[in-house]
Amino acid sequence: MLPLPKLGVGLAFQTPLRGLIERPAGAFDMVEVVPDILWTDLGPGHEPRYLDDIEHLAWLDGIARGMPVIPHGIGLSIGSAAHFDPQHLQQLRRWHQRLRFPWYSDHLAFHVADHRGEAVNVGITLPLPRDLATIDLIRPRVRQVQAAVPVPFLLENNVWYFDIPEAEMDEATFLNALCERCGCGLLLDLHNVHTNAVNHGFDARGFIDELDLTNVGEIHVAGGMMLDGVYLDAHSDAVPDEVWALLEHTLPRCPNVGAVVFELFGSWFDVVGEARVRADLRRMKRLWQSCQPHRAIRAEPDFKVAA
Repeated sequence: MLPLPKLGVGLAFQTPLRGLIERPAGAFDMVEVVPDILWTDLGPGHEPRYLDDIEHLAWLDGIARGMPVIPHGIGLSIGSAAHFDPQHLQQLRRWHQRLRFPWYSDHLAFHVADHRGEAVNVGITLPLPRDLATIDLIRPRVRQVQAAVPVPFLLENNVWYFDIPEAEMDEATFLNALCERCGCGLLLDLHNVHTNAVNHGFDARGFIDELDLTNVGEIHVAGGMMLDGVYLDAHSDAVPDEVWALLEHTLPRCPNVGAVVFELFGSWFDVVGEARVRADLRRMKRLWQSCQPHRAIRAEPDFKVAA
């Protein structure tokens, strides 16, 4: 994988975080946005099919004049057995023509299933079998994504609350083979790794050490919660100590990484508090800068969207 532009530390967009995003005050360098939440998909057969959220897109245009805006999709469903939607790619192509982002990512999962020949959205990202058949399914779809959106494409390691039995490969081997054979990069979500390690009882750092970290183009961190004995990737808290330790171990070993992004669902923003969010972002930025010894470090100017 080619080195990505070194953007730095990012914050994932949620509507309650708009005020913080408008006033970065040097705490972060870029914004990541789930594009699918900023349009309404009327479904195949409608023209136009996608209705953009004009108000939020205009706001994003203003943000993009001050810092990069990177899309992180949830709607691709690249692992669906029977349904892969080229119109979704054309919508992403229109977004690229508008924002000119330097890379794009989505989830290594599926949420669109087949029921009696009809596509059904099950409403959650589901894990894929870790085998060569899955890689063979995904490889031509990665090429379609790259043809429609001509920037590096990353797939995010998924959180999984159940395992698929009789897998051909362990997860690290599967991710390494996927990147090598499909020509995509890896968005390494360290909170997903932590969640899986807690729920399935493996060593998270040992898992990281089995990955080919030259494939990593972006890193995600977040916080979660325990519920009924299961640890959830809830994006509901500040970054826990275990994930900080993983980040400190992993980031210096990722030569091609372009950003580290903190994810927090907007419904938890008031609970966590702006001060803690900013503190975590600044800690991430100090770690990022320590891993860029040959890059000039400068304070980022404050940025405020014009009314």
